[in-house]
Amino acid sequence: MDWSAVDWRQIFTTAVLVLEYVVKIVALGLVPENRRPASAQAWLLLILFLPLVGVPLFLLIGSPYVRGRRRAIQARATELFRDATAHMPVLPETARAEPHLASVLSMSYDLTGFPCTAGDNRQLYDDTVALCTAMAERVDRAEHHVHVQFYIMRWDEATDVFFTALARAVERGVEVRLLLDHLGSRKYPGWRRFRKRMSEAGIDWHLMMPILPLKGRMRRPDLRNHRKLVVIDGATAFIGSHNLIHPSYNLRRNRRVGREWKDLTVEVGGDIVTSIQSVFLVDWFTETGEELDQDDYLERSAPPRDEGLNAMQLVPSGPGFPTEPNLRLFICLVHQAQEKLTITSPYFVPDESLLSAITTAALRGVEVELFVGEQADQFFVGHAQASYYRELLEAGVTIHLYPKPAVLHAKYLVVDDAVCAIGSSNMDFRSFILDYEVMLVAFDGDLVGQLQHNDQLYRDVSSELSLEQWKQRPWYLKYLDNACRLTSALM
Repeated sequence: MDWSAVDWRQIFTTAVLVLEYVVKIVALGLVPENRRPASAQAWLLLILFLPLVGVPLFLLIGSPYVRGRRRAIQARATELFRDATAHMPVLPETARAEPHLASVLSMSYDLTGFPCTAGDNRQLYDDTVALCTAMAERVDRAEHHVHVQFYIMRWDEATDVFFTALARAVERGVEVRLLLDHLGSRKYPGWRRFRKRMSEAGIDWHLMMPILPLKGRMRRPDLRNHRKLVVIDGATAFIGSHNLIHPSYNLRRNRRVGREWKDLTVEVGGDIVTSIQSVFLVDWFTETGEELDQDDYLERSAPPRDEGLNAMQLVPSGPGFPTEPNLRLFICLVHQAQEKLTITSPYFVPDESLLSAITTAALRGVEVELFVGEQADQFFVGHAQASYYRELLEAGVTIHLYPKPAVLHAKYLVVDDAVCAIGSSNMDFRSFILDYEVMLVAFDGDLVGQLQHNDQLYRDVSSELSLEQWKQRPWYLKYLDNACRLTSALM
């Protein structure tokens, strides 16, 4: 055979073409397995149109869940939580009288191991400086330990009062442990100096989900720990949407236009603190390998006061929970609404089931209100979110736009006058699957009323979006919305 006459370029081109079609055909049968249709479609679009980009990305981050050690730790922790609370009533008597609510609480207990218990609602905080000051005051009274966990942290003029209190606590012998998400925090100014200051203060700090390949610590960049919580002496806890950073996030462009994040965090006491503490202990063990003695940290809860008493249940979620506890919680609560439903979320990119639940609630006569920012701080998420507005408006949902340049970052919902949930979880695909989150459910107390009052504060300053106004948007914005919606299942 005359090899010189062979057209190698033609053979190579044909081989590449055949390989490309083989990859695409295999992807059609492989990608949809155990995925929502929207997520599968988004991945298939990327693989079919840009295989050189889509295939490596799918192999790297295609699975929405962690595997191996982290998955095993979470499964074992959930089992231990159930064993530790087996002697406790899963539901209070008031919940038993409401079968629909009881079923939601029982479901969350089965999925996470955390029972419904008593909680003392002490105060809501919507201002970062006021929150840091309050946390610093509680730290100054700490006698045994302080546990801190946030997605984003920085030692700046707003948070200095808190970090200084942590340093004072270390000096007097209090154990101070701190977890912060690596990618969430490192992009903000002063990252190196911040870590050095914490070490100099004697704070025992560690990175969550670190990306340090040179040190043999490599985690998927798309899976993050987004929780925000503080526990002091096992008796007081803070949980909500605040990050531990100046509300401008210390970025020049934000300060220049006056953009600040608007958040909401609740301070609680009572038995619910044990659940919050348990979340921290599991994350601490996951990142450090240090197993703290539960007897020293889980049995120090002070009894709740008579005023502010609520029934509460903690619902953690994340890639270690393949059952998606927060998404199921949201869907169930939305379906329970009979008269009024209010939702506040900075990133509202619901999956089909949640979108259907919300629009169905509106169509069956429930007064549904959605509070979102007038201008999103993230391009793709903002446009993907906007792509849902027309369907919501046509179903009868009232959309309130919190005025720019502020970024409405609070995350909570209120159902009728009955039950609420507040915490770190957005209503988007990232929070449902890719990020570790934690939500606090409360009823039979005063937290529902306080959140309803906060709704009114947002309502007073927001503008209402009309369907006619939305239909008149320029065609290129509609195009961007629809294009970004295709990527929403991958965000």
